[in-house]
Amino acid sequence: MKTINKFWIFVMLMGLFTSCVKKEAQTVSDLDKLRNSNNRKTYPAVQMDSVQVINDITTQKVQQLLELSTLYLSGNRNTEIDTTIYSQMQGYFHEPDSLTFKPLFKELESLKVKSVKVNNLKVYKEVYNQDTLDLAKFNVEYFDNKNKSLGTFEKNAQYTLQSYPVKFKKEFKFYFLNFYSKPKKDSTSVGVTK
Repeated sequence: MKTINKFWIFVMLMGLFTSCVKKEAQTVSDLDKLRNSNNRKTYPAVQMDSVQVINDITTQKVQQLLELSTLYLSGNRNTEIDTTIYSQMQGYFHEPDSLTFKPLFKELESLKVKSVKVNNLKVYKEVYNQDTLDLAKFNVEYFDNKNKSLGTFEKNAQYTLQSYPVKFKKEFKFYFLNFYSKPKKDSTSVGVTK
């Protein structure tokens, strides 16, 4: 028994001794850093180009707008929270008016939609009378109150990115121009003026 106790005391003393010994951190000198460096610039593994970023932002905005729409339609439409939801929905549009949500609300009400899921969104540009229109094509799957699929529908939306400079940074604000309707032409028609 004495030998076991002596052994444990020896092990504990050795553990304390090794923990008390200071280990000097090996620092790399500037000369070694320069010797082992190269001219290749490294980038993070996950880096997206501008099209991927616009695609992700558009998917997020479409999903949020559709979720707010179903939430608004499930309410009484005359409470303070419904007014707040409606004004938040208007913030997604560049120039909202009374007809902005008509096609969207009509479709959601006729199918009695309770939730939505956006799939396969792709952004693209289309030239129309010397104007470049930013468009998004996506699939929307509608679900009823029992979470049963009502079908998947292909939809279009026209959007714009407006420059919003903030302290030497170039930022953009995202707005829908048309949602669930055919895109309008971007310029005024040419006519004879006197």
